[in-house]
Amino acid sequence: MHIDDRRGRHAAMSALDGPSLSGPIARLVPLGLEHVDDLAAAAQEDRSTFAYTRVPAGRAECASYVAEALAAAEGGREVPFAVVDNRSGTVVGTTRFLDLEVFEWPPPWPPGSSSGLAPSAAQPPTVAEIGSTWYARSAQGSGINLDCKRLMLGYAFETWGVIRVTLKTDARNLRSIAAIEKIGAIFEGIRRAHVPATDGTVRDSAYFSLLSGEWPSRRARLDAMIGELTGRAARPRSSDSG
Repeated sequence: MHIDDRRGRHAAMSALDGPSLSGPIARLVPLGLEHVDDLAAAAQEDRSTFAYTRVPAGRAECASYVAEALAAAEGGREVPFAVVDNRSGTVVGTTRFLDLEVFEWPPPWPPGSSSGLAPSAAQPPTVAEIGSTWYARSAQGSGINLDCKRLMLGYAFETWGVIRVTLKTDARNLRSIAAIEKIGAIFEGIRRAHVPATDGTVRDSAYFSLLSGEWPSRRARLDAMIGELTGRAARPRSSDSG
């Protein structure tokens, strides 16, 4: 698989800006401290669906959560968003790009021993992950997640030109697994005893991915599902990376 010259090691470096992305159901805006109160309100709804996900409780935890996300973004490997429900105009959750990496040659050896170069505006990522996603209970099952995934996958494949997007979840999180399968991601397998879990155990992680060649068919699938939810063909999406 060919990687184009825009990923050259010596390209001029600048910050990887978070875009604003708009769809018919949801809008993604760069996460900021101004979203703390709205996220705290979203997290206060029924928390029974958050069993396998880190979701802050209360304003103080939300403030720390957002501050941590912004610090990670400054490192260049994450791009966090606040999720806005277009129908109400309210913030209903958060999601992000993470584990962003620019492939380089000669590659580090042995494979997997290095995270590679951090991306920038001049060197967009070669691969990405979508994760750290949670929504208020009232937003779950509303089509917001479908629209967010459509927006983020479209941006990753069509603007950044990534070759792979990874999605992973606690292997016990059947709701999350069903949502990932719904967008057409390919199951790769289970990484056993992977990381500490939010409930104090050690979790197995279910890994899924999409490759750039698979995106056109998944894009059409997502657009059709979103069109059914909205009662019309999905409108053109917009982005503002400024």
